[in-house]
Amino acid sequence: SEHSFPTRRSSDLKALNITQYTGIDGLQYQDVPEPTPGPGQVTIRAEYAGVGYVDALLAEGMAELPLPWAPGIEAAGRIHALGEGVTGLRVGDKVAAPLTLLGSGGGFGQICLAQANLVAPLPAGMNPALAAVVPANTPTALAALERTARLQPGEHVLVQAAMGGLGTQFGQVAKLMGAGKVVGIVSTEEKRQLALDLGYDEVWLRNELADKSGRQFDVIIDPVSGRNRPELLKLLRFEGRLIVVGNAAQDGDQAVGTNTFWFDGISMMGFNIGLLSNAYPDISTAYLRRALALVASGEVTVPIQEEVDIRDGAQALERLRAGKTIGKFVFRHEPYGE
Repeated sequence: SEHSFPTRRSSDLKALNITQYTGIDGLQYQDVPEPTPGPGQVTIRAEYAGVGYVDALLAEGMAELPLPWAPGIEAAGRIHALGEGVTGLRVGDKVAAPLTLLGSGGGFGQICLAQANLVAPLPAGMNPALAAVVPANTPTALAALERTARLQPGEHVLVQAAMGGLGTQFGQVAKLMGAGKVVGIVSTEEKRQLALDLGYDEVWLRNELADKSGRQFDVIIDPVSGRNRPELLKLLRFEGRLIVVGNAAQDGDQAVGTNTFWFDGISMMGFNIGLLSNAYPDISTAYLRRALALVASGEVTVPIQEEVDIRDGAQALERLRAGKTIGKFVFRHEPYGE
């Protein structure tokens, strides 16, 4: 059929599933049925899956998903089958996809569902392992800095968790957009040097933050949240913007006195790539295409710590959750359907 590859028995199809919300211990590599794309959807034979901190949090029950469920919000591979009404894509096309948490799960499955209007073709010659680590973080950095922060050339930027998956992208994209100075915050001396090597102008240790003073920054990027937010707000200049793009600290909401926004002439905003994709899929996909082009050309680097066989994925997620990683993991799938 022109609409799908020949398939094997469903028992041949595998996924790294959350089977119970007990963290890493609840992950199992197991047989799964093959998903069928609905209207406006495609299935992708995932060759690689990007791995993020959120995947470890999902395994701990951050969201109440029907189990078993495969995490993995980003994947790269080939189009496997087309749902009704899908145009502009063909079976066999090399693509990258974000937000692949549809049906019974995402990119940690050999076959995963994606919304067709969020899928982007790979630039010619791009390694799918590299493409798989682009869809979540690089478009987030582009969109958050352009649409939400409205970063202007010459402005000064501070990035929390500068060597995290999001932080590495925000620092580089801010530079590309003409930021005058980009400073990162990291947790260790080793990460400080790596952040400097990645292009940050200056890097602070997290435990030095309390000693910093003066309204130095126009934009602060915060993927961590947590209890140091009041300290961050004190570093914003008049008309400065703190952009919340995550909650890695899992600290719950932190109270901030709302009068500070008036007294100091500052603002705090949030950006969520999933919400952008739902509200404006064409805009979101345009950012993904730009991100893939920037990474394929080498203008933006996505540090990959290790390529891991997905059957060993639980151990990799455990290291990620413990903060013992520098750079992204990418999971490699066994070939399916060939």
